[in-house]
Amino acid sequence: MGREFIELFDEWAESYDNTVVGHDEEYKEVFEGYDEILEEVASKVNGTVIEFGVGTGNLSKKLLEKGHNVIGIEPSKEMRAMAKQKVPTLSLLDGDFLNLPELNIKIDAIVSTWAFHHLTDEEKNVAIGKYGHLLEKGGKVVFADTVYENSDAKRAIIEDAEQKGYKNLVDDLNREYYTMQDVLREQFTEHGFYITFKQLNKFVWLIEAEKQ
Repeated sequence: MGREFIELFDEWAESYDNTVVGHDEEYKEVFEGYDEILEEVASKVNGTVIEFGVGTGNLSKKLLEKGHNVIGIEPSKEMRAMAKQKVPTLSLLDGDFLNLPELNIKIDAIVSTWAFHHLTDEEKNVAIGKYGHLLEKGGKVVFADTVYENSDAKRAIIEDAEQKGYKNLVDDLNREYYTMQDVLREQFTEHGFYITFKQLNKFVWLIEAEKQ
């Protein structure tokens, strides 16, 4: 999961929940509708669910409340500690999008929010290939993350952030590996999925892919 970002997330763990509820003006639009987005992701899956990039456990909590069996995967030690404090019953493992512990159980769905962009496009393709082997027909990958419709949309979003003086957000948009819808569509299709996109806020799209 882009392990080069672990130190950043260890530092962010303490203030992460304040950021997602809109206390950080720069990231307010990125996390707009945060709770509703988590609800939408949680409502799209059933059964045994792997969550990558658990963070402080907000989505995990909703998944468990819906009666799902949840296996949380989180590379940041500090985030794992925060998640365990918030959701003590959560099964939580060290790992990332590309490095999953051996589970030996049937997985029905894979979910993640605001995290898949930590992988380069090449790494995303490798990860999706792994999920294609892990899931049976009808299994789902449901992600919510910043994705661009096209290069013009990417340019417009970055320029808007620059005009607003959101230096940290601009640095983030340029540093991380936010991708295009066409790239994900091609990758998921290659690995046997049918994929759809639904816009949830200015930045974030629901990415729903079902194994065919």
